[in-house]
Amino acid sequence: MTITAAMVKELRERTGVGMMDCKKALVECDGNMDAAIEFLRKKGMATAQKKASRIAAEGLTTVLISEDQKHGAIVEVNSETDFVAKNELFRTFVADVAAQALACGNIEMETFMASPWHLDTAQTVKDALVAKVAVIGENLQIRRYEVVDSPSYVGSYIHGGGRISALVSLESEFVNDEVKSAAKDIAMQVASMSPRYITREDIPAEVLEHERNILVEQAQQDPKNAKKPLEILGKMVEGRLNKQMKDICLVDQIYFRDNEITVGKYLEQVAKSVGCPIKVAYFVRYETGEGIEKKQEDFAAEVAKQMGM
Repeated sequence: MTITAAMVKELRERTGVGMMDCKKALVECDGNMDAAIEFLRKKGMATAQKKASRIAAEGLTTVLISEDQKHGAIVEVNSETDFVAKNELFRTFVADVAAQALACGNIEMETFMASPWHLDTAQTVKDALVAKVAVIGENLQIRRYEVVDSPSYVGSYIHGGGRISALVSLESEFVNDEVKSAAKDIAMQVASMSPRYITREDIPAEVLEHERNILVEQAQQDPKNAKKPLEILGKMVEGRLNKQMKDICLVDQIYFRDNEITVGKYLEQVAKSVGCPIKVAYFVRYETGEGIEKKQEDFAAEVAKQMGM
């Protein structure tokens, strides 16, 4: 069967694979379009498996908010290099993953990867990922995602072109431009200051006790405290503990736009202006590659090795 340019073009548009690979697939499958797509998927799968052992610690985070602004998805998709993370094809794929996440809601990652891909229901999310690995040529990983729901409003912020993203769920009887602006500001606070909890009451008792024990041990080992009464040492430890907890609790942090007030005070000001209580119900923050051990490359040694030095 004669393989025409139109056939190659159609296959490329349907798979995103290069022109020459599309032509080879059509030749191999005697012009059968569906068989050629399956052929490329299998080839892509083999390519992905070869690359799967490579560490993917770069990439992007992003967020997507629903039309009613009451639901938001945050995702992290990793690549091997920062160069690929800046590639428009990769950035578009990350945005598509966010749309998939928003549609699927919070499900197990294995179930998510097996769900029909929203741009082509004949594919799964995993199939779409494998196809991108084949095209881009690097190991790619959909590392994590979360969907945040709110009865009122979900605010978002993306920093550094996708290096850090944050979602914030605000609860408010009224939602106007001032509330929406506050939600974005809180999301910016979360992105920049990386709180772990909303309020002191949210901190688990075991976390408090663990931090208290560390401070007690530090105080006892400091020679300057050798002659201080236990009562004084106890007050010192509690003072330091309170300061630490304020640093990790969102409402106790210094508000980034006004270092004279806390985030909690800022929300009180907005609530007074709007005329109803405003509460941060939930937040989530993703930073690209956090917690992933990156491979340390010694380029000088690599060049020397290749030159036989």
